[in-house]
Amino acid sequence: MAAVLELVVGSYEQVTMGYRVNTDEKEWTAKANFTNHAHMASITAVAASEKFVVTGSKDETIQVYDMKKRIEHGALLHHDGTITCLEFYDSTHLLSGGEDGLLCVWTTKKWECLKTIKAHKGSVSSLSVHPSGKLVLTVGTDKTLRTWNLVNGRSAFIKNIKQNAHIVKWSPDGDKYVVVVNGKVDVYNLETASVTGTITNPKRISSVKFLNNSILAIAGDDEIVRMCDVGTEKLVCEFKAHETRVKAVDSFMMEDYCVLVTASNDGFIKMWKLHLKEELESPTLLGEVNTSARLTCLAVWKPSSVPSSTSAEEPAAKATTSQELARELLKTKRVRIATEEVILEDESKPKKKKEDVGKSNKK
Repeated sequence: MAAVLELVVGSYEQVTMGYRVNTDEKEWTAKANFTNHAHMASITAVAASEKFVVTGSKDETIQVYDMKKRIEHGALLHHDGTITCLEFYDSTHLLSGGEDGLLCVWTTKKWECLKTIKAHKGSVSSLSVHPSGKLVLTVGTDKTLRTWNLVNGRSAFIKNIKQNAHIVKWSPDGDKYVVVVNGKVDVYNLETASVTGTITNPKRISSVKFLNNSILAIAGDDEIVRMCDVGTEKLVCEFKAHETRVKAVDSFMMEDYCVLVTASNDGFIKMWKLHLKEELESPTLLGEVNTSARLTCLAVWKPSSVPSSTSAEEPAAKATTSQELARELLKTKRVRIATEEVILEDESKPKKKKEDVGKSNKK
C-alpha cells in the first residue's frame, strides 16, 4: 500500500510548492500538487503537521495552508522582522521565532497567539521542541542557548555560549541535543548539560537531521551530505547529493529503511533510501523532481506518521522552576535535566509585567 506523502518546499521566488509522491513503483515519482504564492518576499522556514503546512518569510508573515481542505487558511501577523524558524508540537500548537527576538506560541484551533516571549536580545536563530513537548531550546544572536518551559512559558535556564549558534536540534529520544555554529556541531548530553563531543564539517552547515538517536545527517555549503555518529563524533558515510549546495534535509521511516530527503539551490528535491545499520552504506536514489526554483527550506508532510500527541501524560501544570520541571520530565521521560551546572541565570520567577498576547489576522 502506497504511503501518503508530500514534499513541501519554500523558495527565494516567494512560492511554496507541494509535490505528491508516488511510492508504488521502484523508482518514486513526485508530481506538483499545489503552489502557493502568498508571500511578498523569499521564504525562510516551513513546517508541517497532521493538517497544516506553515511558511515563514522575510515579509514578516506566517502563512497557513490547510492540507486537508487544500486552501489558504490565512496569515499570522505578529512578528516584526523575518520569520526565522517554525515548529509544530502536540499537533495543536505552533512555535515561531523571528529576528525581533520573539518566541510565539500559537494554537492551531483558532490560530491565536497564546504567548509572546522575548526570547533573545537579538534574533531567534533556531528552535527545537523536546520530545516530551514540555521544553523548547532556542539559540539567538546574543550568544545564548535558552531553555523554556512550554507549560508556563517561562525561562527554565540560560547558558552562555561563545559564538552565535544558528541551529539547535533535540535527538529523537531527548537525551541529547546538538548546537551548530558555522561548520561545527557541539553535542550536548542532557544529563550533564555539557559538551560531550564536537563534529566538524568542511563547510558552513545549513541543515541537520537526526536519522535515529545516534546518526546525524549534515548538509552545508557544498554538494555533499555527511552522516556522523554523535556518540563517537566520527563520519560514518558521505555522498554527493546535488550539483550545488544542499539547503535543507529531512527524513522519515518506511518499514525497514530510512528515507532521507534533500533540497538544493540547483532546484532539485531528491529522496534517498538508507538502511540504518552498523555499517552505513551510501544511500540509493529513490526519486527526484526538478522544481526549477532556488529552494530555501523543506518539510515532509506525512500525516500517517505524525503523532496526535507527543505524550499521553497530563501536562506538568504546576512546574514553575527548572528544578520542578526536571522532576516532572523524570515522570514521563527517562531523562534527567542538570540544573545546578547549567543555570547561569534563573528567570523562572513570575514577572510583574504581563506578557503580550498577539492575535492572528486571517484573510
